[in-house]
Amino acid sequence: MSAGTEITYREAVRQAICDAIARDGRVFLMGEDVGRYGGCYAVSKGLLDEYGPERIRDTPLSESAFVGAGIGAAIAGMRPIVEVMTVNFSLLALDQIVNNAATLRHMSGGQVGVPLVIRMATGAGRQLAAQHSHSFEGWYAGVPGIKVLAPATIEDARGMLWTALEDPDPVILFEHVMLYNASGILPADAGPVPIDKAAVRREGGDVTIVAYGGTLAKALAAAEDLAGDGVSAEVIDLRTLRPLDDSTILASVAKTRRAVIADEGWRTGSLAAEISARIMEGAFWNLDAPVARVCSAEVPIPYPRHLEEAALPQPAAIAAAARAALGRP
Repeated sequence: MSAGTEITYREAVRQAICDAIARDGRVFLMGEDVGRYGGCYAVSKGLLDEYGPERIRDTPLSESAFVGAGIGAAIAGMRPIVEVMTVNFSLLALDQIVNNAATLRHMSGGQVGVPLVIRMATGAGRQLAAQHSHSFEGWYAGVPGIKVLAPATIEDARGMLWTALEDPDPVILFEHVMLYNASGILPADAGPVPIDKAAVRREGGDVTIVAYGGTLAKALAAAEDLAGDGVSAEVIDLRTLRPLDDSTILASVAKTRRAVIADEGWRTGSLAAEISARIMEGAFWNLDAPVARVCSAEVPIPYPRHLEEAALPQPAAIAAAARAALGRP
């Protein structure tokens, strides 16, 4: 892999959009405030001036309407990127996403595809309170007919959009709000990346920590803390939440014999619960301890910073769960 440039996650997403527009005349970006305002998280800042209103389209404040328009454009042969300002607001477009985008290929007997990409910000940490801070990725990951992605690295933030736009069916990308300012090296030869495989971000032999999106950095911090105690933690970045890469998860658990899942969703009915069930079904006889889950507190995400931090999975809690699985204080 060749040397690259240090950029932020925000810049990587912007570069991905620019590359897509330059590469394919059918691609355009649409959503609330993506044009003149430059995007709620400044991802599309300057793109309206660069590409014009045909490729960067501001929409009315109606998620159901503009997601529906994106579905129609995709059916008609375009490759729309629809930006939903925050995952909480996507609930206003659930009918379009779940009842239309996800089902049309099945209901048409394979005649109608919906090559639509929906980008949305997710997660907490910016003191945006209860209507802008939740993590509903697990809800969408339970819906057949769509792929659900959670890029957690600079390279994935850029390369997953590329691959998603080549998919013949709907793809949702969840961008965690706390990642936009994160920086890293984008290799000079970076290109499309797979959207069906998890990645082992840190190898270890004592305990597996499964994370994705905004919890990956916290899982890596927990693994570093555990290393100080002589514990070797393996950290898996799910990357794709539907379809889940069971083989990578189960292979790691077979090696370490213990698993901790870090998930910013609520514990009840969570993606972590689904992963735990799959581990129990596929690796039960390899386990030396129950699967542990570190999830958000079951409350609406609070506004005060100290309460927001207390409600979210943190590295200390992840490390504590790993120590408990190992029978260590």
